[in-house]
Parts: sequence; C-alpha cells; structure tokens
Amino acid sequence: MIEYKKAKLSDIASMQKLVAPEVESGIILDRADDEIATNIRSYTLAINKNELVGFCALHVHSASLAEIRSLVIKDGFRGQNIGSGLINKVLLEGNDLGLQKVLSLTYKKEFFEKLGFVEIPKESLPEHKIWADCIKCKHFPVCNEVSLIKNL
Repeated sequence: MIEYKKAKLSDIASMQKLVAPEVESGIILDRADDEIATNIRSYTLAINKNELVGFCALHVHSASLAEIRSLVIKDGFRGQNIGSGLINKVLLEGNDLGLQKVLSLTYKKEFFEKLGFVEIPKESLPEHKIWADCIKCKHFPVCNEVSLIKNL
C-alpha cells in the first residue's frame, strides 16, 4: 500500500539518491540540497513500507500557475499508478491553494495527457521559467520536452 506524504528536510538525502540516475541521464534537472531544502514544502513523497519509491514537486510560479517538477518513480515500482497518484495528490493541493492552472515540461506526454493535461506551445511558458530552470539543462536550447497544462 502506497502512502503519500509531504517531504521533510530529513528526506533530502534519500530523494537525491532516488533521482540521481534521472539527473545523470538529463531527464530531470539537478537540484542542489539547498534548493530542495528551500522548496521542501512543495515536495510530495510516495512511500511503500517505509521506503521512498517516488516523489514530485508542485512549484508555484504565480497566484494562478504552478508547475509539476521532478516526478520520479523508483525502478521496480513503475507502472503501478504511483506517478498518477502523486500527480493527483499535488493537483488537489494546487486546487486547495486556489491555483487555476498547473503545467508540466516532460518527455512523457501520453502519461500527462491521460491525467487531463493538454499540450501547449513552449513559447507560452512564463519567461522566468526558461531563464530560471531551462537554461541550466544540458539539453538547452535544443529541447525535446513537451509542455502541457491542466486547468484546475
């Protein structure tokens, strides 16, 4: 049984260990421990028998817009709806916060479309997103990620 809970500062080391292969491959942006600590309230964890098996973040950009970041599921636990469980948890949180839209930049377009996200042109992304995050990516400026958005 998967339990979803908010991250604590003591979870950072295990989060970094879980996401390391995805960072190495360029699928997920590297985030320093300090950056994760600063944004710790945005992370939701998926726990199976006291083991971290996945997480993602809901990063608020403005009073109406947030972004799903750093979605990762441990090998061996993929395909068990843990990712969709995490997304649904953070969408509920976004709704409770009063957000209007949640966006995602992803290589997994079909996964997000199944959850009600629709593709949008990357040119419509907030400019500060590009200069704060995308510029740090090893794939910038030639990016194959797809931008999607969901209205809450």
